[in-house]
Amino acid sequence: VLLDEATPDRLEALARYWRGMHAPPAPPDPRVTPLRRQRLRQMLRAVDARFERETYRAIAKALFPKHRIEAASWAGDALRETTIRLTRDGMKLILGGYRDLLKRPRKP
Repeated sequence: VLLDEATPDRLEALARYWRGMHAPPAPPDPRVTPLRRQRLRQMLRAVDARFERETYRAIAKALFPKHRIEAASWAGDALRETTIRLTRDGMKLILGGYRDLLKRPRKP
C-alpha cells in the first residue's frame, strides 16, 4: 500500500475488499451516497444514449418516465437542462473523472 495522501482511502478500500471476500457481498462504500449512486447511473445511461445518437428529449423520457414531456414546452423544461447536465457530467466521468469519485475532501 502506497503511503501518500490517499492512504486512508486505500486502507478503507482494502478493508472492504477483505470483508467482501470473507463475507460477501462487500458493504457499500460510504463515500458514495445512495443519491450519488443514482445520479452516476443516470449519467452513464445518458451518455450511452447520446453515443447511440438519441436526442436529449428521448433520453429524458427514458430517465424520467413519470414526467410528461411535451414537445411544445421542451425548450424551457427543467428536465431538458437536467438531461443535458447529466450527459455533460457523464462525459467528464468517462474522460477520467471517475478517478475522483472516491476521493474524500482533505483538510490542508
